[in-house]
Amino acid sequence: MLVPVEWLREHCAPDLPTAELVERLEMTGTEIGGVAARGVGAHERFVVGQVLTAEQHPDADRLKVCTVDVGEAEPAHIVCGAPNVAAGQTVAVARPGAIMPGGIKLKRAKLRGQVSDGMILAEDELEIGTDHAGIIVLEPDELQPGVPLSEVLPLGTDVLDVEPTPNRPDELGIYGVARELHAATGAPLGEPPWAEDPGSVGGDLPAEVVVEAPDLCPRFTARVFEDVTVGPSPLWLKARLTAAGQRPINNVVDVTNYVMLLTGQPLHAFDLDRVAGGRLVVRRAREGERLITLDDVPRMLGPEDCLIADDDGPTSIAGIMGGERSEVSESTTRVLLEAANWHGPAINATSARLGLRSEASARYEKGLAPEQTMDAQAVATALLTEVAGARLLPGTIDVDNATTQDVVLRLRDVTVRRLLGVDIDREEQAAHLRALGFDVAETDDGLDVTVPYWRREDVTREADLVEEIARLHGVNENLPATLPSRRGAVGVLTPAQRLRRRAEDVLVGRGLSEIAGWSFADRVVLDRLRIPADSPLRDVVEIENPMSETQAILRPTIIGSLLDAAAANVARGARDLGLFESAAVYRASATEPSDEHHALAALITGRLQPRSWRAQDATADVFAAKAHVAAVLGALRVGWSAAPAPWPFLHPGRSAEVLVDGARAGFLGEVHPLVAAGWDIEQPVAVFALDLGKVIAAAPEMTLYADAVSYPPVRQDLAVILPEEVPAGDAARVIRRAGGALLTGADVFDVYTGAQVGEGRRSLAFALTFRAPDRTLTDEDVAPVRDRIVTALRDELGGELRG
Repeated sequence: MLVPVEWLREHCAPDLPTAELVERLEMTGTEIGGVAARGVGAHERFVVGQVLTAEQHPDADRLKVCTVDVGEAEPAHIVCGAPNVAAGQTVAVARPGAIMPGGIKLKRAKLRGQVSDGMILAEDELEIGTDHAGIIVLEPDELQPGVPLSEVLPLGTDVLDVEPTPNRPDELGIYGVARELHAATGAPLGEPPWAEDPGSVGGDLPAEVVVEAPDLCPRFTARVFEDVTVGPSPLWLKARLTAAGQRPINNVVDVTNYVMLLTGQPLHAFDLDRVAGGRLVVRRAREGERLITLDDVPRMLGPEDCLIADDDGPTSIAGIMGGERSEVSESTTRVLLEAANWHGPAINATSARLGLRSEASARYEKGLAPEQTMDAQAVATALLTEVAGARLLPGTIDVDNATTQDVVLRLRDVTVRRLLGVDIDREEQAAHLRALGFDVAETDDGLDVTVPYWRREDVTREADLVEEIARLHGVNENLPATLPSRRGAVGVLTPAQRLRRRAEDVLVGRGLSEIAGWSFADRVVLDRLRIPADSPLRDVVEIENPMSETQAILRPTIIGSLLDAAAANVARGARDLGLFESAAVYRASATEPSDEHHALAALITGRLQPRSWRAQDATADVFAAKAHVAAVLGALRVGWSAAPAPWPFLHPGRSAEVLVDGARAGFLGEVHPLVAAGWDIEQPVAVFALDLGKVIAAAPEMTLYADAVSYPPVRQDLAVILPEEVPAGDAARVIRRAGGALLTGADVFDVYTGAQVGEGRRSLAFALTFRAPDRTLTDEDVAPVRDRIVTALRDELGGELRG
């Protein structure tokens, strides 16, 4: 909400510059999104002038050459293009040196050969309105030429962008912010603008209100005005609204907007002569009912929506926007002024469903008090009689279905001490609460506090009162940093959290950088990853109210996020990357909102080591990804294997699935070139992803260590010729199984294909390690084990020992 400081100071005026005023508000809990200067500068260069003559410009049909008395010895010659300028008018004049909106400094100029020593101003040139069709004509009463214009019109003000939290709708009114400023600074607070009500309660009015949905409308008040003259608002009212971000329309509508900004309570003005039957009914909409709102858009309503109707049908959507059928126009002479209280959640639901938000709905959905309706009626009544010449008919329609009562909370000294860690004098507590509008009475052990109606939805318990005292007492300055009282609370990681961190630490230690991607994703990421229609990855979780189409689903895989990050880095010249992310991924579930599990995924591309003169650079490939997987699972003491499997976004023949206890727990491989090209990455990219839930479930609860140094190992090499289609992993598994307990290691260190081994075959060389826990092995001990290995390779895989 935009709050003009000039308007704010009318109700509370601390002797502070704007910057310190903002700091006080922010340090006591009122968020200020920014401060902007509005209006003009160098106010001394703006004066009241009187047009002495207005002659046609000799060389321009649309310009007039005026002589203007500005209180100096000689009249000023000013060229003016306004069609309504005429001799005898009292006008607003900017002299050379004046700072116009936007920071432009006005200079003496020559227009079509005529010297112009200033400017006769229109409303928009002072930012007090939007009219540029003609100049401002001031009322001449007692205004002498040369009088500073700042004594007549508001020329400029700082504007605060106040961003109240959802629990503080009272700060969506100027007076509510002034109350906070009073509490924060101690500056006097003016009487509430509604302290005196010129209206009355009883009376026989020519209108009727029926509330058929009291659960949606706790209170509905209305007053009737006759002899209303609809026209432009006075300049002061236009200036206030414009500074607060509202567009002036006419005096009646402007009064409703002004009162809403001041009190926080929205109002709506009906043309009573256009209310069919003189009767308003508050009810739920019927299925398929249609209403054209003030923005000229037809809206289709349903039973979940609340509306106001007359005898001819709907006239407005309750609490959100009026309809065009009963809006105030230039011909209006009788006004029915409504100030009602609506059920906030219902207003929020209708506003969201229709995609229609307004200043009114933004206030109602946060929860206004029924008492605020009469506050707004009191202020609006005084203004309508002043600016529209309206005559108020005696009486007020007040359909009050609200069941409100005063809330009294006990605030104990011991609670303040326990929650804040310090003793605060009881009189100081009472002073803080009274400044915020609470009524306070002293008791033996503390205070009895009566909550004001505008805080009834927010302050509901003793701790809420402690919070109010803390923020005004000074959280940063006066409350020491103390640890909360605890009994036996010890912060430790769960076993699963420890293993997850160990896995992440392994990747950090291997030089990868962690990223944090969005949990939301675009639907098109599935197409970019070439996910087929029947893939389980297509079972995505849809977001009901996405912020944009690019965040319409919860991501089913982290690979898209990693590719996004890699593409951004590659585009900026960083071509050697190692990235990983540890986060949740989601799938649709028939029984739960989503099937969620924690995944660990990594991406590498470019060189694996910094450029060096010593050797040729190694680049990222499937084996580099496999090495990272081996390092992670090895650190977790989880046995695993890799088996060829097709993945739509991975390179065929250079990818595999990761198996833990025989079940799929992830994948590894090189990204398919077409997928990488879709992210504008024109170099090999390797990735892996693990389901950490399955991995951690397979990790041992404790690590057992075996003697590894008492007796030396026996190392032998074994080269075996196998068909090319036999994976090296299958050969390694056969070797380990046949080797039994004495074989402690079997690693591939060489691959050879060529004429010596025959077409369609290849030679795999394994480094075998044998060790016994109780003795030093001899060749005689190892020979039968080696023979078993060779036999198993021959019988199971068709292998033969290479000479």
